[in-house]
Amino acid sequence: MTEKKMSFLKRFLIYQKERFPLVQNSMFLAAFSFSAISYSRICRGEEGFVQMKLFVSAAITTITLFFLLRIADEFKDREEDAKYRPHLPVPRGLISFKELKIMAIITLVIQIIINVILTPKMLIWLLIPQFFFLLMLKEFFISKWLKKNWSIYVLSHMFFFPAIDIYSSGMDWYMEGPGYAPFGMFFFFLVSYMNGIVWEIGRKIKTKEEEEHNSYTKLYGTRRAVWIWITSISVAYIFSLMAAYYVNFGWLGAFILSFIYLSSLVYGIIFLFHRTAKLSKLIEMASGSWGLFMYLTLGALPMLIQLLNN
Repeated sequence: MTEKKMSFLKRFLIYQKERFPLVQNSMFLAAFSFSAISYSRICRGEEGFVQMKLFVSAAITTITLFFLLRIADEFKDREEDAKYRPHLPVPRGLISFKELKIMAIITLVIQIIINVILTPKMLIWLLIPQFFFLLMLKEFFISKWLKKNWSIYVLSHMFFFPAIDIYSSGMDWYMEGPGYAPFGMFFFFLVSYMNGIVWEIGRKIKTKEEEEHNSYTKLYGTRRAVWIWITSISVAYIFSLMAAYYVNFGWLGAFILSFIYLSSLVYGIIFLFHRTAKLSKLIEMASGSWGLFMYLTLGALPMLIQLLNN
């Protein structure tokens, strides 16, 4: 049986496996939400965690926002994917654009229903990432100019990460706090912004044999692209240290963050001298691992230590 003749469920399972692994991404994004909420509480000097319904709402909303982003990219990249990446699910006909629209509508409805039922007061803050998502979908209404200025294109789109942070952390400072974000969240927002850049660049560093139309090694050259990635993860590391220092996470936090940073950085340095497909994949994995373990270190770990000590 060809893919096109399969049931929608089977085709969707193939699609998500290739473009948005639900289990893997859900775990990462749930950790992202947990850490944002935890860091906010630690900043405010509050003990314990928020009500479970607040976390569930934040986690599901974050997952669905990123899934909507995946769908939006399918539409934005439809011409380039058809021309340069015909092997992807949408260009090869596994999922149609009509089905993508239906999936987007269902996802948006789920997102709104969850918030209406569990956290209706957060609907106002949900508008921030949703509005930014719409701007990204329309390429800020300057699509041609942005595509000619790729650096600005990337830098502008990365604000989506702190926009979601504002919503997730609001489960603490807005729902259970004074109604405004503590100053320390500024460092967390900076880290999220830089992590978006690290991930975006890290997944598009390729060898000459793997080169894609919009890979950064093709746009900037291998050495320059790798150095941009090294610089980005280094800046993210510095911001993470500042965030850890603000909440008095001391030497333990600095040690863990430094270990994660150096463990990720080494792949980029080696790639400068040995450009292999395996190292290219390791840089992509390191970009995601850095983000995951960094978030867990800043928010989840201090919160778990606090909960265990109480």
